[in-house]
Amino acid sequence: MNEVLNNIQIAIYATTLWEWLGVLSGVLYVIFISFKHIAAWYFALVSSCIYVYLCFISQLYLETGLQFFYVAMAIYGWLQWKKQTTTDEQLIIKWEFKKHLINIVISSTLVLITGYLFDNYTKQANPYTDAFSTIFSLAATYMVTKKVLENWIYWIIIDAVCIYLFASRHLYMSSLLFFIYTIIAILGYFKWRSLFNQQLR
Repeated sequence: MNEVLNNIQIAIYATTLWEWLGVLSGVLYVIFISFKHIAAWYFALVSSCIYVYLCFISQLYLETGLQFFYVAMAIYGWLQWKKQTTTDEQLIIKWEFKKHLINIVISSTLVLITGYLFDNYTKQANPYTDAFSTIFSLAATYMVTKKVLENWIYWIIIDAVCIYLFASRHLYMSSLLFFIYTIIAILGYFKWRSLFNQQLR
């Protein structure tokens, strides 16, 4: 137990100010998104911009590209939610099984192709793990902008994988961030499911 606490203390001291800001804004994003508050997209933009830098210097090139995508999606999400009417704001939708199956098959294929290319032709760290988190995050982020209930299930799995991915690059506070994300994603799913059920009454 003492060794675990010592490792946590060392990780805290080793964490840069940029990583702290990325972690804080990232947590605020997920909290606000779970309550369907439009301010979430402001924090998403800040966090994504910071992680573009952090991922690049950690040789997580796929994650770097993903963070650029997040920057664009933060702007898109904000525009989408801003133009919705008061009635539309409450609408959460569910995807049918066929849509999820298509998404999973296409995403998994892209993971294998991308992982192979970056494993063989770049100095990418953890190419297949990074490819998994990157590719599936693209679909999950799009689902958030459209308020698809099952986006949270995707995020639970993605965030759990990212705990390992960032710890492997010694970004321990970011790894802790993804642990927090996993917990919030679980809570977010139940929150949105409750709101979805209310819509059916």
